[in-house]
Amino acid sequence: MLFCSWTIDDGTETVEALRDILRTYWGYDDFRPLQADAMRAVVDGRDSVVVLPTGGGKSLCFQAPALHLPGLAVVISPLISLMKDQVDALADCGVPAACVNSTLAHGERRRVADEIRGGRLKLLYLSPERLMTEKTLAFLKAVPLSFFAIDEAHCISEWGHDFRPEYRMLRTLKQMFPRVAVHAYTATAPPHVQRDIARELELSDPAMLVGSFDRPNLIYRAQRRDNLLRQIREVVDRHPNDSGLVYCIRRADVEQVCAALAAGGYDALPYHAGMGDGDRKRNQEAFINDRAKIIVATVAFGMGIDKSNVRYVVHAAAPKSLEAFQQETGRAGRDGLDAECWLFYSDNDFNTWRRLQSELPPQAFQVAMTVLKGMSDFCSGLSCRHRAISKYFGQDLAAENCGACDVCLEEVDLVEDSLVLSQKILSCVVRLKQKFGGDYTAQVLAGSREQRILDNGHDQLSTWGLLAEQDKQSVRGWIEQLVGQGFLAREGEFNTLALTPEGRRALRGEVVPRLAKPAKTRKESRVATASWEGVDRGLFEALRAWRRSKSEERGIPPFIVFGDATLRELARYRPSSLDRLRAVHGIGEKKSAEYGADVVAEIAAYCRDNALPLDVDAPPGEGVERRQRQSAAGDQSGGSPSRELAFELFAQGKSIDEVRQATGRAASTVADYLGAYIAQEGVCDPSFWVEEEVFERIRRASAETGLEKLKPIFEALDGTVDYERIRIAVACLRNAAPASS
Repeated sequence: MLFCSWTIDDGTETVEALRDILRTYWGYDDFRPLQADAMRAVVDGRDSVVVLPTGGGKSLCFQAPALHLPGLAVVISPLISLMKDQVDALADCGVPAACVNSTLAHGERRRVADEIRGGRLKLLYLSPERLMTEKTLAFLKAVPLSFFAIDEAHCISEWGHDFRPEYRMLRTLKQMFPRVAVHAYTATAPPHVQRDIARELELSDPAMLVGSFDRPNLIYRAQRRDNLLRQIREVVDRHPNDSGLVYCIRRADVEQVCAALAAGGYDALPYHAGMGDGDRKRNQEAFINDRAKIIVATVAFGMGIDKSNVRYVVHAAAPKSLEAFQQETGRAGRDGLDAECWLFYSDNDFNTWRRLQSELPPQAFQVAMTVLKGMSDFCSGLSCRHRAISKYFGQDLAAENCGACDVCLEEVDLVEDSLVLSQKILSCVVRLKQKFGGDYTAQVLAGSREQRILDNGHDQLSTWGLLAEQDKQSVRGWIEQLVGQGFLAREGEFNTLALTPEGRRALRGEVVPRLAKPAKTRKESRVATASWEGVDRGLFEALRAWRRSKSEERGIPPFIVFGDATLRELARYRPSSLDRLRAVHGIGEKKSAEYGADVVAEIAAYCRDNALPLDVDAPPGEGVERRQRQSAAGDQSGGSPSRELAFELFAQGKSIDEVRQATGRAASTVADYLGAYIAQEGVCDPSFWVEEEVFERIRRASAETGLEKLKPIFEALDGTVDYERIRIAVACLRNAAPASS
């Protein structure tokens, strides 16, 4: 197995055809990072494992090639709700797709079969159980297949956090359909899970395409839990009209938190495995369709949710692993816009997980405890949250300051003279003979007169009351920070505190721990500021109300009509015509025909009533400005430092290959950087990247064909010049056009 990336000038006609499909059906001007590479693997018929973060566009990696290739693409998905959402969204974009599951009547299943035999369907969604039935397999062997796509592929791995035994049946696909490629897609898979997926599916020399695990549009914050309901309400109150998720460990916690929120007037519904199927389904559909703003749930909720406009996720307790945390927080901000992710934790959370997993086989229990420690370290850590997650998944984050977590936003203050404070805590652990846990130690330091402390005589210790001027929650938090930094360790069945060798060095003053406390002020994240820049909030809300009405009329979730990212662009640019509307991100031909006139009328009425101008700024045409905005608002390209470095190198006249090596990005991503650089800097001379003779040929051809599209120029040159150089030359010619007109 190997990590690979195809350059953009290899098979450029295919790449351009795929780009046209994205524009026509989804209203996207270009690929997101790794999408072009993943799609090329599908078109080339090479097995692949694709790991992209939630919101990174995994589904398009197989949906767009399905429209390009002859035959039927079969998509394996774990949940009926997930299939239905995806098929509804595809239908709304004009893509011929269907799913077959237990909710379909016999006549409907027969109609789908007829559509497949007639070659009118391009994508068929099935569960692994239905796919592997004798009847389904016999049917599929009789029709032309383009490929198999396995969604949520981490479910096949025992190392995956959502292991599902029924996925193991899929390992025989390569034997039964030896000439059909198999492609696996997931958002959450560390390197060992990636290898396990390829091995379990028996993939043949698969392309391993792994994107950045970082989600720069998510704003991470972690705090010790004190008054949980107050903490949750503070988050929800900042998002009065938005959708949000609150995760709890136990069903009883779900019921308690949900009841408290509902009693306070919040629009909240519960979801957990102890509820009846009907109740769960009703609550889930209410949330998806924006009839309920908040779902309070256990981890039973989420995998089947394709809702793009979740603006916050709250963990009311620490999850069992960073994989689970990334998966669950990943349900926020799937549209690429800013979203908040809050984690309120306590040492009791980790005790609960140890107890719940204590009956696992010894080896599995050890693995569970290792990943649980990773979660604990994340909670109490004082380094950038984005960098900590990336590091856990084996990747580095280039940015020194992510601008999107409590640490980098300086929402935690370092304690003055943290060495003395640490020594007081460490000394207390020693005085307690390393036989007590964190809560008890904090009580002793705070000067508690609880009966068991008096009975043990610990009120007579020199460290008793040593931190009486501090509140117990702060002391408890500092103990956790010392554990997370390796100065203290938990030992034995009761998780008693013990000094580590590093802790003894701190007692001697040889090393200095870093202790922090919450800051008094909270800063606005750069991603939140960027994603709202220029947006008329009143128009956004008016469009959101229109979307809700239209979705109810059509019987589909609001986010399928238009995502929040599209609504914000509409409220930013206020287009007055269908031509301008079609240039907005996320509006393809079908959506323009279906909703365009209504949207333009809605915008015109709002602007008339509020004395606002239409067509504030021309929406982007070829995607360069759009990619710049997406990068500012949290595009999944790995953050702005690589882009900024690329711009510096381009200014020095470096080639695409040199910049690719310097930044570690794929050639297609670097080509995107160059396009953005040329547009931003108004570059008219492409001589650093295109030979003078080739540029002159492109200029002459474009004089006949125009600069609007690349394909006519490519054809006019008989395919002798690749699309990459044509794109660079055309960008420079467009910059020069105003001066020559």
